[in-house]
Amino acid sequence: MIPTPLLILIYFFGPVLILWLCQKYTLVNKIGSVILAYLFGIILGNIGVLPEGAAALQDTMSGATVAVALPLLLFSLDVRAWLHTAGKAIISMLGATVLVIMVAGVGSWIVQDGVANAWQFGGMAIGLYTGGTPNLAAIKTALDVDSTQYIMMHTYDAVNGIIYLIFVMSIGQRVFNKFLPKFKSSLISDPMGDGDENIHSYVGIFVPKIVKGLLGGLGISILILAVSVGTSELIPEEYSTAAVMLLITTLGIASSFVKPIRNIEKTFQFGMYFILAFSLIVGSMANLEQLVNINWSMMFFVNFIVFGTMLLHAVFCKLMKIDTDTFLITSVSAVCSPPFVPVVAKALNNKEVILSGLTTGIIGYAIGNYLGVAFAYIFRAILF
Repeated sequence: MIPTPLLILIYFFGPVLILWLCQKYTLVNKIGSVILAYLFGIILGNIGVLPEGAAALQDTMSGATVAVALPLLLFSLDVRAWLHTAGKAIISMLGATVLVIMVAGVGSWIVQDGVANAWQFGGMAIGLYTGGTPNLAAIKTALDVDSTQYIMMHTYDAVNGIIYLIFVMSIGQRVFNKFLPKFKSSLISDPMGDGDENIHSYVGIFVPKIVKGLLGGLGISILILAVSVGTSELIPEEYSTAAVMLLITTLGIASSFVKPIRNIEKTFQFGMYFILAFSLIVGSMANLEQLVNINWSMMFFVNFIVFGTMLLHAVFCKLMKIDTDTFLITSVSAVCSPPFVPVVAKALNNKEVILSGLTTGIIGYAIGNYLGVAFAYIFRAILF
């Protein structure tokens, strides 16, 4: 077993190895640093070396890394440019929400013979795929879902989520660019930056002047996290996760208007480093042993909702003339929740869509519980 202190070091410094491999080997770089982080994490989590109590550590560290990363990612963003595409992101999100309700209803009806209380799973799916895991847990309690069935759906969602993310981050953009309009930048210059400010570049990050600036940026990010968590204590626990995400995003955006903060070099790359650590941690949380005895009806149900909604959402975006990157980032914010938005933005090589993904994801957090519980009872009344 790996001692807990060593595991923490692996989580924090594993991305260094990943970035080095991507820089040194062209083939590895084509796979992508984020996908590598997930794969390394899955291997680490399933070879029997994690210490006892690792789950609690993983949960804490995954939340902390993404919370620290978000402000760093937002500091350098051009909010004024984002406002030009915000409307399309909201329309895309509304379309995805309506479609997931429809698909969840149809899916519940299809699997009702193979899944007990399928109407409950329909409600949980709506909460999960408009908001995220916190909504899933809340709806489980609200509908009094059996714990074994809840864990089963959570596990299958995790497996399908990894498959979904790998598709989106590897070939998704190329596939949907053949069907949807390509994203048009609102920036005059290259949205990813030039030279050593490219999203994939960490060259020069250890120059003393840059390190000093990044430490200042990290301090501001931690302060934003502390203020957000402290403020969320004043809000009912049911909404605390959404509140923390909203506050972190708001304060990060506000900081981007402060010129000295916006001009700190390589804050985006520094934030992406924490996202790589987050990806490594999340990957190690996947327990492949739970897939030995698969409930194929439930597996079909989760696949049907994730990929069925995605295809219908793409058709909707085609009709509404919404571009590929906006479609993908709003899809990810719904299916996988806001913390995964920066991960996919990096794979898309487009940081302009981060705010769109975070904004729609936070809206999903807020409405997911209401929609999930309400439509679960509607499904039960109409379909069963």
